[in-house]
Amino acid sequence: MRGLARLVLLLTAMLAAPAHSACRQALALGLDVSGSVDMWEYRLQLDGLAAALLDPEVQEAFLLYPEAPVRLMVFEWSAQGHQRVVIGWQDVTGPAALLAAAEVVRSTKSVPVNNPSTAIGAAMVFGAAELQQQAGCWRMTLDISGDGPSNIGRHPRLIEPHETGPVIINGLVIGPDGPSNTTKNRHNVKSLMGYYQSYVIRGPGAFVVAALDYEDFAEAMRRKLIRELQPAAVSRDPAGAGTSVDIADLVGPVPLDPAQ
Repeated sequence: MRGLARLVLLLTAMLAAPAHSACRQALALGLDVSGSVDMWEYRLQLDGLAAALLDPEVQEAFLLYPEAPVRLMVFEWSAQGHQRVVIGWQDVTGPAALLAAAEVVRSTKSVPVNNPSTAIGAAMVFGAAELQQQAGCWRMTLDISGDGPSNIGRHPRLIEPHETGPVIINGLVIGPDGPSNTTKNRHNVKSLMGYYQSYVIRGPGAFVVAALDYEDFAEAMRRKLIRELQPAAVSRDPAGAGTSVDIADLVGPVPLDPAQ
């Protein structure tokens, strides 16, 4: 009967929200493609994301509750007003969806960026605005990857709470050590992590992970996605009001045997 009770709770939550909102988490991944990112780093970043999406543990985390799938979006960012959607919003309903997303990412070609500007604040606002259009999702998460601090536009600390709303912002910092990056030093990872912790991440449970260099990006992304997609207490009211419940209580395994 416990399984039946969970199913009833799930159906109640779904009926209480718009029909398109059977979504446990909206996840937007923002990739740094500013002028400091060379072609070698660009490919390691995109191919690393593709590899992470195909990792068995990541797939398991995405598909943990098929009754309420994760909704995924991927975009690139650089200077102010320079954001490009690579994968538009789509529900991850099975392994085929993740395979298709990985193939899109792998086939994406770089658009040359001659401007070295790194506008993290603008990326935060863009990603948060996209996420808040997925209002039916029980949780909204933005991940900002980057290899340096913001150097143009509004400083991340100046982004107002009302602009990010209920969005949780996590970070993936990269200590680039590529062959064409002789001016970069992996010892800066620690200070960049501090920068992200102080100014970029926000929201309950927000965190930063680090890749020591671009070649470590796939493993760092894998770790981040597994952590990001773990079940968490969410509200059954998309607006955030009402009783909070654990997602596992809503969409936990439903026994096939009625006697259970």
